Amino acid sequence: MHLLIILSALTVAYWMRSQSTKIQGNWNERWQKTLFLFLFPPLLILMTDIALLCMGPQGKMGGLQTGCFGYFVALSTLAFIAISCIKLAVEGWQSIKSTRNCLPMNIAGQQVRILNTRALFAGQIGFWQPHLVLSEGLLQTLTPEQLETVFAHEQGHFYYRDTFWFFWLGWARFCTAWLPNTDALWQELLTLRELRADTYAASRVDPLLLAESLLLVASTPSVSSEICCAALGSSSTERLEQRIEALLEEPQPIPQSNFQLWQSFLLAFLPMITVIFHT
Repeated sequence: MHLLIILSALTVAYWMRSQSTKIQGNWNERWQKTLFLFLFPPLLILMTDIALLCMGPQGKMGGLQTGCFGYFVALSTLAFIAISCIKLAVEGWQSIKSTRNCLPMNIAGQQVRILNTRALFAGQIGFWQPHLVLSEGLLQTLTPEQLETVFAHEQGHFYYRDTFWFFWLGWARFCTAWLPNTDALWQELLTLRELRADTYAASRVDPLLLAESLLLVASTPSVSSEICCAALGSSSTERLEQRIEALLEEPQPIPQSNFQLWQSFLLAFLPMITVIFHT
């Protein structure tokens, strides 16, 4: 019976990810659909494993005997999920540790860390309270006005706590890399994250100047990983084109958190109801 529950959850998760084609709509619609399709399958699998762990290796359910095999499959999956979280947290901590070794400096009232490289880089690195990191090449290349747009963009990442929330989303991505369209949905979330930070910045600085700064920074290779990092540059040509087009158009307002979206995630907790029927 435990195996049947596991297979049911895996089937639903696989089917949902298989439906993830190119998502259309405005920013708000794309964000809600992408986040739901990306996050619901791993949450469903996680809650299924927790439910089986609560049931234990022995007992009956619906008149059928439950064996140990399904229980140990769930236990092994939860162990993998926990180890994956620890692995990513260690890698993130190493990034933060290396950032703290960078020279601190106050620029235009902003406390930043200076990265010793000629590449053009600007990014937030950390968890809840990230460090703003700029490269020496960026400071030497951009004008004070362009630097102001960079600060505005990075302030958008800080305002939405992108490094913190995308650490957990990255964890979900790592654990469900075997599901279809995982990378495509992840890239869409990264694009929407940057569009949101761009919109935040465009309400405070000249959008055209921001687009100019973006083109300069994106012209050099990335110098950091995506773990605990939200950077101005873009690793995708398509993502860069979308951001430039959005900056040239009339800015769209960023909606507040949609309560209905979060309500839909409650369906992922349905496997916990099966615990009641286990004896």
